[in-house]
Amino acid sequence: MRYRYSLCDVFAEQAFAGNQLAVLPEATGLSDDQMQQITREFNFSESAFVFPPEKGQTRKVRIFTPKQEIPFAGHPNVGTAFALAVGGAFGPIREPITVTFEEKAGNVPIAIRRREDGAIWCELQAPERLSLGKTLSPALVTAAVGLEAADVVTAAHQPMVASVGLPFVMCQLTDRRALERARINMSGFDALAATGVNPDVLLYVRRADDFDGFDIRARMFAPLDGVPEDPATGSANCALAGLLAHLDPKGDGHFTWRIAQGVEMKRPSVLTASADKASGTITATRIGGASVLIATGEMEVD
Repeated sequence: MRYRYSLCDVFAEQAFAGNQLAVLPEATGLSDDQMQQITREFNFSESAFVFPPEKGQTRKVRIFTPKQEIPFAGHPNVGTAFALAVGGAFGPIREPITVTFEEKAGNVPIAIRRREDGAIWCELQAPERLSLGKTLSPALVTAAVGLEAADVVTAAHQPMVASVGLPFVMCQLTDRRALERARINMSGFDALAATGVNPDVLLYVRRADDFDGFDIRARMFAPLDGVPEDPATGSANCALAGLLAHLDPKGDGHFTWRIAQGVEMKRPSVLTASADKASGTITATRIGGASVLIATGEMEVD
C-alpha cells in the first residue's frame, strides 16, 4: 500500500535549518513495527504518524524516534500541524485556528496562524503540567557531555529533571564557550541512565552580550535514544520554560523566551517558549515556531 509523506524543517525560518521531520498524514493500516521501520528509514530524530481521532479531537498522532515510540514531543507536533495545514487539511488559514492532537501523554492543543510574511506559525501547549524530578550532581551530568563541574551554574538550580510530558535533565552552563565545547561521552550517559533518570540532557545558557537577540542558547543530547544531538527540541525547551518560570522570583504572570538551538550543528533553530504562572503554580507551558516544507512524496509499504 502506498503512503504519502511530507518532509519539513521545524523551528526554521528557511530551508535546511531547524529540525527535520517526516509526517505521514494518513497512516491508517500501518503496524507498530512498520512505523518503527519507516522512522529508521528516514533516520530523523522523530517521525510522526497521523490517524483519525478516537476521542473527539482533531487527529490522533503517534511519534517515533529511531529506537522507540515516545508519548509526546515538541517539534513533531509543531511540524505535523504545519504539514497538515499546508496540505489543506484544515482549510485556508485566513484566521488563527486551534487543533488538538490525541497522544499517549494526553491531548495537545496547537494554535495555527499565518504570519504577515505568509509563513505558517504553530504553537503547542504541553499536555501535562510541569513536574520536577531528581536533582543530580554537576559532575555526573558534565561527565556525559565532556565538560567539567565548574562549567555548571547552580545558583538557580542544580542539574535536575523537568517534564511537561517527556522528561529531560536540565543543566545551566556558565557561558556560550562551555556550550560549544560539549561532546558526547557514552560511558557518562550510561552512568546517568543507571541513576534511573531519562538520560536526555538539555544544556542551556542564559542571555549574554553575544546572544544576537536570543534569551537562551541550548543544545540537547539523547544518544541512548538514537539522537546524538537534536537541532531543536520543543518538549525540552517547553519544560525549561516551566522550570525557569517556576524559579523566577518576580512571581506570577506570563513569561516568554526566544531560544536558539542547533547552531553548533549548522542547523540553526528558533523557538519561542512561554509559561503562565498563577498563585505560584505553573498553569501552562507552550512552544512555537515557523516551519518550512522541504518535500512531499509517496512510499510503498508491504
